[in-house]
Amino acid sequence: MTLSAIVEAAGGEDIVEHLAEHRTELRARLLEHGAVLLRGFGTGGAAGLEQVVSAFTGGAPLEYAERSSPRSTITGRVYTSTDYPPDEEIFLHNENSYQASWPRVLFFQCVEPAHTLGATPLADTRRIHRALDPRIREEFRARGWRVVRNFHPDLGIRWQDTFGTEDRDAVEEYCRRRRGIAVEWRPYGGLRTTVVRSAVRVHPKTGEEVWFNHATFFHVTTLGEEIRQGLREMFPEEDLPTHTYYGDGGRIPDEVMAELRAAYRAESTRFDWRRDDVLMVDDMLAAHGREPFTGPRRIAVAMADPYDAG
Repeated sequence: MTLSAIVEAAGGEDIVEHLAEHRTELRARLLEHGAVLLRGFGTGGAAGLEQVVSAFTGGAPLEYAERSSPRSTITGRVYTSTDYPPDEEIFLHNENSYQASWPRVLFFQCVEPAHTLGATPLADTRRIHRALDPRIREEFRARGWRVVRNFHPDLGIRWQDTFGTEDRDAVEEYCRRRRGIAVEWRPYGGLRTTVVRSAVRVHPKTGEEVWFNHATFFHVTTLGEEIRQGLREMFPEEDLPTHTYYGDGGRIPDEVMAELRAAYRAESTRFDWRRDDVLMVDDMLAAHGREPFTGPRRIAVAMADPYDAG
């Protein structure tokens, strides 16, 4: 993908007014490029992001449900970007691709840029899909991909935070409604969930096939070496906080995972954040990640325009 879809304000133009006036044109550019960067507009800070979402989508931001990473609420349904340590990379992924429904549009707003690095790299999922060895692509198409999540009481995000409840019955009901999430309560208050999803999706507007899954992001080999080794020393594979397989439970070979990571990186592009930048991302057309960084870096995030896979 390219970042040629950069829209710069004329003299401090209000972003909400611009979005309302140019919504059709901007939606077309979003479908073409996968992401649109709005730069130099008056935004009203993170508190104004809900208005940005409404001006572009006509709806309110979505609640961050079935969480896979720690976030803090800034205001309403505007959240911080993932609260991971600044020296860690967050690998490219598509938001909520492990769920039965997901946001079609993501909004990132730069409240405070990093001192160094800290970009939100992007990668075109259409190009990733085309670049993969057809044998790899068809293997996933035929078998799907499976994600196993283990919620340990004293490590990582808790199931209570992921599902927004302390009630086990409510968790089980949610998982039944979310199409095929298997629930297994583990000793000492733990929980294991397992679900099989499609690795390839068809974009509802463009009709294009896209590589849309968390198979790479959730696979233990994608983690940094120190974290990966630490987790493997702590847990057998079946108890890792997250791990992925083919949909039938078969192991994904290391060389396949290496090719998947290489495909994401080969298609990735980056830009340096500036204060008040707003990045709109079509979640199905563009994967996103995070570089390590130094300095304060604060990015507000909102999600909108829900899509149900049916």
